[in-house]
Amino acid sequence: MFFTIIAGRKGKKKLDTRALFCKNRLMIIQTGQRSDIPAFYSEWLINRVREGFCRVRNPYDPLMVTEFRLDPALVDVIGFCTKNPAPILPHLNELSEFRQLWHVTITPYGKEIEPNVPPKDEVISAFKALSRLVGPECTVWRYDPIFINTEYTLERHIAEFGRMAEALSGHTHTAVISFIDLYQKTRRNFPEARAVEREEKLALGSAFSEIAAKHGMTIKPCGEGELLSAFGCDCRGCIRKED
Repeated sequence: MFFTIIAGRKGKKKLDTRALFCKNRLMIIQTGQRSDIPAFYSEWLINRVREGFCRVRNPYDPLMVTEFRLDPALVDVIGFCTKNPAPILPHLNELSEFRQLWHVTITPYGKEIEPNVPPKDEVISAFKALSRLVGPECTVWRYDPIFINTEYTLERHIAEFGRMAEALSGHTHTAVISFIDLYQKTRRNFPEARAVEREEKLALGSAFSEIAAKHGMTIKPCGEGELLSAFGCDCRGCIRKED
């Protein structure tokens, strides 16, 4: 992994000194931190793979740009987080030399919550197609974040999780879950949201783990500590080096 030399604020060139230590190291590329690249920028990504590099601007210092080599010999794995893998499916052959790990979020929420996400059955179909291409061991189902209100009740979550688990059976071995965190931005954009109570988490963890086991899946809670370990959930983390 290396970092490009760029122009500083006064026209002087500056080098990120980490280049001295990272130039020949292998790396993990996580594409999902700022945007859903497979859903909205798949053409850009494939063009970057063809060119063999991409450049990323530091959001806190717009004049600092880091260049990453997209070389299968240097990249250990490319991680994807998406709510709609369909746009990139026709191009997956161009990623075949890279090891890949896909986290695909499928939840029961409607357009009032997720206006830019296709109908869930379409996403499930795309998930299955993705799994057939890269393998179920590389395709993870995310059912998160979980929130509860008068429409999305405990009972509805359990029913919807069961329906989706049945549809995805054989296409993944892992279901990642987490409960909504009420960050300041979340409270501002979603003022009606409330925290999920401990007893509600336990009820969902118990039901989900039982459903998942029936369909050959393990539940991995994300950022929830050991709370659900009693139900056989893998609480060691939702994205780990071993994955």
